[in-house]
Amino acid sequence: MSAHILCLDEPFRSLWSGQDPFVAVEALQGTVYRQLEARRTLRTVIAGRGYFVKIHRGVGWTEIAKNLLRCRLPVLGAQNEWLAVQRLNTCGVDTMRVVACGCRGRNPARQSSFIVTEELAPTVSLEDYCAGWLTQPPELLLKRALIRRVAELARGMHGAGVNHRDFYICHFLVHLEPQPTPERLRLSLIDLHRAQVRAATPRRWRDKDLAALHFSALGIGLTRNDLLRFVRVYFARPLRMVLRQETSSLESLRLKAQRLQARYERKLARGEMT
Repeated sequence: MSAHILCLDEPFRSLWSGQDPFVAVEALQGTVYRQLEARRTLRTVIAGRGYFVKIHRGVGWTEIAKNLLRCRLPVLGAQNEWLAVQRLNTCGVDTMRVVACGCRGRNPARQSSFIVTEELAPTVSLEDYCAGWLTQPPELLLKRALIRRVAELARGMHGAGVNHRDFYICHFLVHLEPQPTPERLRLSLIDLHRAQVRAATPRRWRDKDLAALHFSALGIGLTRNDLLRFVRVYFARPLRMVLRQETSSLESLRLKAQRLQARYERKLARGEMT
């Protein structure tokens, strides 16, 4: 069985010295955030510092076939996230730092892998940060700065040939030190396990990301001017030119976001959302 250790930095290089990393990572203890048959996510603390661990186990041929029949690429392991983080780091897009990553097994249905990233703290998800905006609108300059930064991250990610496939505001982290102000604002992009990495991002996948982002921001009270501000920054062109050249794309994004909202509401009504 072939095994590849893609990254092993401190403190895990010392902690796992002389051990099989694939056995050692399974022994890590901490707060479990997700426990599925094929994936486990937990937070652990080593030498006083927090780390997030994702352990991927073989998804099986049934799951692979199910995804392919739905024209979806199955997530087979940690390599997606590793490649996406490396690309974004290279291109200057704020994201996580990987300290350990490995994969083993040639059979894609039984392949096992793991990835360990440094905890980004203190932070809060952009979804939680904006949760009260409907009743308590934020400072105007801070809201504009946040919209600009999200648009810059989205543009940088897609410009780097990466599409996220879970591009929701909950997957942006707002750094709380120093305290966010319009002049001092830092966001990081997380949860890239479904990401795809190419030489260039196809428009289809770009638009899927942007529609998901729009859908996830529908409930925070953004105005039409806020959306136009995002569009201008994302496309890095004068707004009049963007509206003239991207009319069909923008209308398509609006309709896709509405369909996502309708699907979400149907799931909510059926009790499928937890």
